[in-house]
Amino acid sequence: MTLEQIGYRGPTACAAAGITYRQLDYWARTGLVEPSVRPAYGSGTQRLYSFRDVVVLKIVKRFLDTGVSLQNIRTTVHHLRERGFRDLERMTLMSDGATVYECTSPDEVHALLQGGQGIFGIAVGVVWRDVENALSQLHGERVDTGETLVGHNPADELARRRNRAV
Repeated sequence: MTLEQIGYRGPTACAAAGITYRQLDYWARTGLVEPSVRPAYGSGTQRLYSFRDVVVLKIVKRFLDTGVSLQNIRTTVHHLRERGFRDLERMTLMSDGATVYECTSPDEVHALLQGGQGIFGIAVGVVWRDVENALSQLHGERVDTGETLVGHNPADELARRRNRAV
């Protein structure tokens, strides 16, 4: 079973990302982070988030916790969405509090640090693993059948992908 075949309901996504359901609902309604597996269609329907959606939710939470404005976070998420969220786990997102920068190499990180202003970074691979660990303790569901998966570990799929990439 691949990561793309598993979805996570709102409460599970909240638990894994460390956010409240109120935040999740607001971010979905305003288009910041919408569920890519299944959006809500009126009251009573369950949103279903992908693994990558949950990683992005946790990144948004980390940026908010460090004081980045929601407007700058929206710009970042829009940029990541346009890229198709490719190579997220290999990326470092850096911010000076005003602007968010995508760094894909140590040289880019070093160049930003040379500017002299305060910079903080989010190593997305670390967030990725945090979400994997959290979701391995929670329930997911098969996208095709709706079957509940207890304690599914998406790290198994990631390990297979890494081995293929080498």
